[in-house]
Amino acid sequence: MATRRNADGPTTTIDRTVPGLAARQVAHAAVSDLLVQGRAFALEDALAKAGVDAGLDAADASLARAIATATFRRLGFLRRMLTARMTQGLPPDQPRLVALLVTGAVQILDLNVPDHAAVDLSVRLAKGDPYLQHTPGLVNAILRRVIRERDAIAAEASDPLAQNTPDWLAARWSAAYGPDTARAIASAHLSGAALDITPRGSATEWAERLGGVALPTGSIRLHEVRSAVSDLPGYGEGAWWVQDAAAAIPARLLAVGPGQRVADLCAAPGGKTAQLAATGAEVVAVDRSAPRLERLSENLARLGLKAEIRVGDATQLPETDAGTFDAVLLDAPCSATGTIRRHPDVAWTKAGGDVGRLGGLQRRLLDRAATLVKPGGRLVYCTCSLEPEEGEGQVAAFLARNPAFERLAIRPEEVGGLGELINGDGDLRTLPSHLSGDRLDGEGAPPVVRGGIDGFFASRLVRKA
Repeated sequence: MATRRNADGPTTTIDRTVPGLAARQVAHAAVSDLLVQGRAFALEDALAKAGVDAGLDAADASLARAIATATFRRLGFLRRMLTARMTQGLPPDQPRLVALLVTGAVQILDLNVPDHAAVDLSVRLAKGDPYLQHTPGLVNAILRRVIRERDAIAAEASDPLAQNTPDWLAARWSAAYGPDTARAIASAHLSGAALDITPRGSATEWAERLGGVALPTGSIRLHEVRSAVSDLPGYGEGAWWVQDAAAAIPARLLAVGPGQRVADLCAAPGGKTAQLAATGAEVVAVDRSAPRLERLSENLARLGLKAEIRVGDATQLPETDAGTFDAVLLDAPCSATGTIRRHPDVAWTKAGGDVGRLGGLQRRLLDRAATLVKPGGRLVYCTCSLEPEEGEGQVAAFLARNPAFERLAIRPEEVGGLGELINGDGDLRTLPSHLSGDRLDGEGAPPVVRGGIDGFFASRLVRKA
């Protein structure tokens, strides 16, 4: 037995004596904490916090993550479905009860979990929680009703944009991309994300060795991974690293070579740093987070790559760096709404105000990055956001106030011939609905690529000579 303090006050005991119960306790605690604290932290942090004293083995830790992730992936629908089946609806002032019901329901509807385990262990959680000891009967009745009405509930899930996307995001995406594309984005979020990797060698050869698909953009997609990532061929010798296919494009757009000096700003977790270092360039990686840079350094060591690591604010780099870089990559902090297929909690822990709040920081970082670039040098600005204010809007404003720079349009051949990834201005604009099931163009019978891609924006800018 172990105890943990929850975000909303009560202390609960983690019970390791009942198989599967500790995993459900961790998932419930993480979801409950996020429902209480919202933007305070992310799901991965909540799971780590909840699991500190749980002593979960690998299988139970994976189950806890699967339950919590699936819950946020369909949180909007789950709330609506449960509200319709409760006399007084879901109580907004009881987040621990809401968390218990949605995590129980998602096990029944979406996960390969026996119904009796989903119900019984949820009831046990209610009995063991000081704030929920009056609810076991309710939890039992509601979850058993979900089992009985499973087919009817499945038929109710018809519109992922309306049912599983917060209203503020649905309105934004509909305005920016049109209702049909917004709905396709929301649908892609429900499908989750495959595992993408960036190889140092031939993508075709490593795709064959790993049983994956070589994407036109140069990444490899693994649809089924049955072992730990670290156990896959090539991991130990640093032949590849995990990186979403969209996130791997911006560094390639810089087209750096051996001996060129490159700054990677806001560098952690380091996938782009590795890409740049693998070209033989002299890379300076800058980030405010010392712990994240420590992990970056560990990853570079595994890969056998080198970079100069600097802990600090990228907006306050020394003046001696001005005009000394052949290329600069700025992956700016953003709302991260392009990563919802991987991190579904983002949709429910962000708010519309976050976009405006981060805009000033993005502007300052972009202006500082521009001072680092040599005449004739390149600057790539990117964000993992679907919000135009954090992408297209920032670049338009930057070019208006910086006549020394001009856009160098991205060509289809630079992104594997996938012209749909390039917007009308010549910038990269990937959507989660891209690469979500269509066959790739090309000779022969190309494989079906599914799994989507993160929503990313990138613009390549050049300082005039």
